This record gives sequence, structure tokens and C-alpha cells, in this order.
Amino acid sequence: MAIVAGIDSSTTRTRIVACDADTGAVLRDGRAPHPVQEGPDARATETDPQNWLHSLGEAATGGLLESVRAIGVSAQQHGLIGLDAGGVLVRPALLWNDPRSAGSAAALIDALGGPEPWVRAIGSVPAPTYTIAKLRWLADHEPVSAKRIAEVLLPHDWLVWQLLGHPKRRTTDRGDASGTGYWSPVTGEYRQDLIELALGHQLRVPDVLAPNEPAGHTPEGLLISAGTGDNMAAALGLGLTPGDAVVSLGGNGTVFAVHDQPVVDPTGAVSSFADATGHHLPMVGTLNAAQVLRSMAGILGTDLAGLSELALQSTPGSYGMVLLPYLDGERTPKLPSAAGTLTGLRAESMAPQHLARAAVEGMLCNIAEALDVLRAQGVPLRRVFLLGAVGRLAAVREIAPLLFDLPVVIPPAGDYAARGAARQAAWALAGTVEPPHWELQEAVTVEPDQYHSAAVGKAVRQQYATIRVQTHPETA
Repeated sequence: MAIVAGIDSSTTRTRIVACDADTGAVLRDGRAPHPVQEGPDARATETDPQNWLHSLGEAATGGLLESVRAIGVSAQQHGLIGLDAGGVLVRPALLWNDPRSAGSAAALIDALGGPEPWVRAIGSVPAPTYTIAKLRWLADHEPVSAKRIAEVLLPHDWLVWQLLGHPKRRTTDRGDASGTGYWSPVTGEYRQDLIELALGHQLRVPDVLAPNEPAGHTPEGLLISAGTGDNMAAALGLGLTPGDAVVSLGGNGTVFAVHDQPVVDPTGAVSSFADATGHHLPMVGTLNAAQVLRSMAGILGTDLAGLSELALQSTPGSYGMVLLPYLDGERTPKLPSAAGTLTGLRAESMAPQHLARAAVEGMLCNIAEALDVLRAQGVPLRRVFLLGAVGRLAAVREIAPLLFDLPVVIPPAGDYAARGAARQAAWALAGTVEPPHWELQEAVTVEPDQYHSAAVGKAVRQQYATIRVQTHPETA
């Protein structure tokens, strides 16, 4: 039995799984937090990338990688590790969640003539998270460092390079490259002109590997696969195929689907990413997801489990109450300055159970509309995988199929990005055309008609949409 390992280096920790290369069964696993940044200038949005190696070493203790023949690496997307001409780190790595590049992203959009030229160039409109926005921020705020940077690696690129012993060749994969803002998943090419627009000069860029192409071997002979970004690795770990969508309910909502061709959305609502299998991963983001339920639970003096229990005591439509869950503004629909709105308050509706259900329905209606954005761009959807602790709440499991009008798959809790990295390692080790088939054990599928008819879900969606348009006519 061959054993492969997957490493996922997230914003805060490293997770490792060792798996049977044929079946995907997890044999061993480990995790460790990234070291805490210290000092008066420490920021949560930048770090010394050596910290990732320290965390990796801690996570791999106890013989976790013993007998492993191949390793795959997943990591947080959109980061920036700037190296000089000699391969020396210029400054601490900038992480995806650095808010300082928001103005830089807006300036870049204007510099190219607005959103549409960007969509034509790279399939997406650069968000503040994108690597290219960080390049522009460096050029504007740290010009000395910016001039020294000769190449940029993403977090997974850098980890692969470290594991291989610093070879001359730098590599990446099409999934992670598609989140830089200067590689196009439509043409499969880098745009050095966009790099120069952001940074003021061109860069050495990593070679983009094929999905099953190894990045190389360690000095000890261990195969290292191409690696990829965390969302792409999660899709691979879940075994998604075209028509499958993921709804990840964290602090923000992330909605993406595997599609057989790139999506070019002139409005910029859809980010056109590539996946880790040779397909594409169009993505829509919302600013409001799990926090909507946490906030309502706080108002009602309960926790998430209590909120879920209350919501199931109400009925579809929440007795006419509708919550527009734009607590932090909203990205989809584009309402950056909006606030949340609760309507339909009547004597008979002002009860804890109806407030709880209005929160769940409001959050999920907003997500359902994000799924509709993908459908409007020709992305067929046949089922939805629901991720995150909030997705496992009983009320969310019951109401989501009703509002999405699709079967909803609830996978067991697991490190799917690390599992996807391990599956990619098994694929590169086998050298096959398609990745190995790994069964997703213990997943539960809830059909949309298991609890209510499609007509009921449609009525709840219509009630929500009516209030949205009345409150925000620009979304009609």
C-alpha cells in the first residue's frame, strides 16, 4: 500500500493528513498553529514565511510522514512572497486578508479603464485580496522594497520550493495562479503588462504545471506534486466534478462550482478561477454568512445550536418576517454601504422562533442568489456541498435544500484542502490521466423535496426578493 500526504497551510495553522493512495483513507493526521507574530510592528496580515515551515515541522511530529512516497501542498491563496534577484526574501510575506490593498485594487481597476477590461484580460476584476493589488500597494507605499522584488511566489509555491531544496526552477499550478490577477485562466498565459502596471517593472514568474505533473523530488527522493490553492484543493478533496457546487459558510460566504470552461462575467460578480484538475472554478463571494446567525443568536440569548432549534419551531417564511443580512455591507449583490434590514414585524411574528428562522432564511436566500449568479453565467448546478460548522446545523441542513432547490450534500467534518493535496500527490505518483477515485465516506445528502415542496421554497425566495428590491431598488 502506497502512502501519500497532503499539507494545508492556512492563515493560522498547518494541517497534514497521510492517506492510502488507492482509497484515500486517512491513516494519520496532525496539525499545529503558526507561530504568533511578536513585536511592536507585528501584523496579523503579514508574516515571515519561515513560520510556515516551523508549523509544518510541528504538525509532522510523531512519525506522521513515515513511509510517505509523495506529498501535495495546499495553501492560502493570493499571498505575496517577494524575492530579490538572488532568491532572498525582500520583506515579510503579505497575506490574502491584508486590508491595506483595498485602495490599490480600486486604483488598478481605474488604471485599466474599469472592470470590463480586467474581465477581458484575466476573467475577473481584481479584489483587494489579489496578489496584483498587493504589488500595487508595495509600489505606492514601499517603493524601495518594490524595486528590489524580482519574483513573486504564492504561499504554496514557496512551500513547494522549500521542500524541494530551493531548485532554480520555480513552479505553481493553474488554480493558484488564477488568483494572482496577472495570469489568465482563459488564455493560460501570464500578463506581464499587468504586472508592470501594478509594480512598475516585470517579474520572473513560476512555471505553471499541469494538474498531474510533479514539481520535482526532494533530495531524499520524495515526490512533490504541483500543489494548489486551498479552495482548489478542497474541491479536489471533496471529489467535485462539473455540476457540483460548494457553499462554504464561514465569516464570509464562498460559493464556487466546477465547470468545464472559463466564465467571463462582464459585471465582475464572478471571479473566473481555474481548478486543480484542468477544469474551472467560477466563484462568487458574499460578505455575510455565519456571522448573521451568530449575531441573531446573541440577540436571542442563545448559541448556534439553540438558534437552530428555535428556527425549526417556526414555519417557512418566518411568519412574514424577512431579514436582509447585509450586516457588513454586501459584495453579492453589490451593496458596500448597506446595513441589515428586518421587516414584517407584527405582534404574532415577534417571537424568538420566527426571528431565528428569519436569520437562517435570510442568510441562505442571500447564498441562493449567489448560486443564481453562477447559473446566469451558464454554470449548470446539480448538487451543492455545504461546508463549515454552520452548515451542519439542523436548521441549515433542512432549509438549504428548500431554498437552493438542489440536493445538498453534508460531508463529515474534515480537512478537505489537506485531503485534496494528498489526492493530487497520489495522482502525480500514479501518473494517470484522471485522479484516483476516493470515496467520500459518511456524507449525507438531503433532497429538496424531503421536507417541503418546491413551491414553498419558491415562495420564501420571492418574499425575500420582493423586500430586497423594495429596500434596494438598484438590485432589481
